[in-house]
Amino acid sequence: MKLHATAEPGGSVPAVSFAGTDKPPYWDAAVAHLLKRDRILKKLIPRHPEVHLATQGEPFVTLARAIIGQQISTKAADAAWERCLAACGRRVTAGVVGKLGLAGLREAGLSQRKAEYLLDLAAHFQQRLVHPDQWTEMDDEAVIAELTAIRGIGRWTADMFLIFNLRRPDILPLDDPGLLRAISLHYFSGEPVSRFEAREVAQAWKPWCTVATWYLWKSLQV
Repeated sequence: MKLHATAEPGGSVPAVSFAGTDKPPYWDAAVAHLLKRDRILKKLIPRHPEVHLATQGEPFVTLARAIIGQQISTKAADAAWERCLAACGRRVTAGVVGKLGLAGLREAGLSQRKAEYLLDLAAHFQQRLVHPDQWTEMDDEAVIAELTAIRGIGRWTADMFLIFNLRRPDILPLDDPGLLRAISLHYFSGEPVSRFEAREVAQAWKPWCTVATWYLWKSLQV
């Protein structure tokens, strides 16, 4: 499962086509709730049986990949990530990135800005300005506050991290164009929707906005 931050805020539908056994413990209860409460999801969910959100991996790697993939296509993001992997000796950690420095990251093909963002990310991890070992116990907004203090990480990337890495059950990424596009398509006959209207639709999803969002993303990948 790969998280591509193709824009900040997100410019495309995240890659959510993952089937596996590592199902979040809340998934079945969430699906039952959404099938009962939302007439649109009652139609969409059965189209994607035995497919669910899966875990993403190491927090630093997830965030580094998100930064590298910002504002470029998935194909370009994959290529940029491979170059970064090679430069890091196939092991992307805060320490390795810090040792590479600005020159090493630029030699790997990263732009000046993205190289600076990666170094700031590495510094936050190395200096313990963020607390990834505590994130599973922290509430959503506390994690978001730590993440958005890092250069290059905005609210959208933080929301994606909460969904794909921490697998929080009730994240509603209102900055995501893909979610707004799906709500427009399925709930408003294709008419543009505001964040307020999207939030109103999502009232029926709580406390499982992540799961509803995930199925709406899936509906756009047909």
